Amino acid sequence: MEVNRIMNKEFILQRICIFSGTEIDPNAEEQVINILKEKFNIQLPQRRTLNESLESSGSSHEIVSLILQYRTAS
Repeated sequence: MEVNRIMNKEFILQRICIFSGTEIDPNAEEQVINILKEKFNIQLPQRRTLNESLESSGSSHEIVSLILQYRTAS
């Protein structure tokens, strides 16, 4: 199971990097906010956590859901 989880996270990370066109650490809040704002023109609403902001962003762009999936994968 652990191997599948790691492989799934790596697959999600690859998709995020393909969408963003650059290497990105989905756990680095500043990187995520900058990429979404500059590359995709997605403004995140202010919430207590970045995950809550991603959940309530209202954006249908796949990168938002991928970042959230990556960040919540355990």
